[in-house]
Amino acid sequence: MIDAATFQWTASDGVRLAGREMGEGRAVVLVHGLFSDGHTNWIKFGHAERLAAKGFRAIMPDLRAHGLSDKPQEADAYPRGVLARDLHELIAHFGLEDYDLGGFSLGARTTVQAVGEGASPRRAVLAGMGLEGLSDWNRRQAFFHEAIAQFDIAQRGDKWWMAIQFMKTMKVDRVAAGHLLRTFEDAHPQWLDRFTMPTLVLCGTEDGDNGSAPRLVEALPDATYAPVPGTHMSSVTKAEFGIALADWLSAG
Repeated sequence: MIDAATFQWTASDGVRLAGREMGEGRAVVLVHGLFSDGHTNWIKFGHAERLAAKGFRAIMPDLRAHGLSDKPQEADAYPRGVLARDLHELIAHFGLEDYDLGGFSLGARTTVQAVGEGASPRRAVLAGMGLEGLSDWNRRQAFFHEAIAQFDIAQRGDKWWMAIQFMKTMKVDRVAAGHLLRTFEDAHPQWLDRFTMPTLVLCGTEDGDNGSAPRLVEALPDATYAPVPGTHMSSVTKAEFGIALADWLSAG
């Protein structure tokens, strides 16, 4: 077992952010999903260790309002596009020039905006994401706001039940999460046009939460589709997910 080291840094607005890194070699920045953190998405199920074994340095930030990072309660700490801004600043903080970049679900959405606004990774990974998920954020945002509102009263079988149980497991700060949900916007078509680097679209075969992964592949200039077993919640826990990720990044 390879140990992960923690790191901390301060964003330009003074918010203290943190994360973990593992391995040595080419840097790959991996961005976790909503209500999760870098450990849960990338370390817990062995994905980062597979990357480290193949000669990568996995850098796994915890987004603001998540994990080890600060969770400001003030709305003004969450301007539009703040996660992409934080990601640009993280890349600058580490002085990365030749690196790979990817994310799962919300992390994929953040990766799309970061690349659309100028990030230039060697390779990109969009996991747990379909085309419609990038173009219909209001629908997803409404679902999560409802989950926050139903946090203490939802019953098993309600459509928010699984999301609420995950929020409870991760000890999500609901005030910070509510502010964060309002910072996203639908992906601009020109953002997708900027994905001129080889891009892996990695998605569970039963994952339709964010729309069609094959349609996202068709919308990108140079994309490869890698289906793995599972739903949106389970696919990222499967060994096949990490194997596909590590093999594809290693092939380039």
